[in-house]
Amino acid sequence: MEEAGVIAARVALLDRQAVNVAVTVFVSLRTSQHSVEWLSAFSRSIGDIPEIVEVYRMSGQVDYLLKIVVPDIAAYDAVYKKLIARVDLFDVSSAFAMELMKCTTALPLSYVK
Repeated sequence: MEEAGVIAARVALLDRQAVNVAVTVFVSLRTSQHSVEWLSAFSRSIGDIPEIVEVYRMSGQVDYLLKIVVPDIAAYDAVYKKLIARVDLFDVSSAFAMELMKCTTALPLSYVK
């Protein structure tokens, strides 16, 4: 499967409590700018913030959804300030996860052609 490109990488899954990033924040971003230049600047700005572990470009009311992991709210605030200093955003909305109910890295394989 590695030779076929199906296995993209092998990783170690770390205990989030043990590495002190037990708080998960989902951040919804909206921008009033939809240019290639803005997207390029945004991509560069999120690339070197290690607390931002996932970023999705969305359809609908939200332009981007970020998953951020931090030890506490103060650490999230530092990430937030770093992000808004780098790119112009129209709206930022944060939601703190209260409980992790399911988390898997396994993908459903019943759709493999």
